[in-house]
Amino acid sequence: MEKTAVLQVFEALSSGVRLDVFRLLVQAGSPGRVAGEIATALDVPPTNLSFHLKALLAAGLVTVEQEGRFQRYRANIPLMLDTIAYLTANCCGGNPEECAGLRAEVPGVDAFLPRLACKHDGSCKA
Repeated sequence: MEKTAVLQVFEALSSGVRLDVFRLLVQAGSPGRVAGEIATALDVPPTNLSFHLKALLAAGLVTVEQEGRFQRYRANIPLMLDTIAYLTANCCGGNPEECAGLRAEVPGVDAFLPRLACKHDGSCKA
């Protein structure tokens, strides 16, 4: 993953509303949610939500599919995982056992992140 793509992701998520939308879509999984459900769940006016969804789409964090007169949004989970992998590449300076210890301190991390296989050179892959 390129640094510019990671920066786009962080810029898009720098808004509290966009972060809430993305987290809601991650929680929804593959079924996603239609725009009206998102607006209701987050108590965001539809016009305001539309602005934020466009920013998430531009960053590639969500996809949209037309369903009749509704638009269904889904989180781009592979992009989220690629971003996490970018952040954790070469974690702990080549001491993968340190990464494992730090990971154990984060409650529930195994429920949403794949275990990273760390090599002795410090590189980690899901």
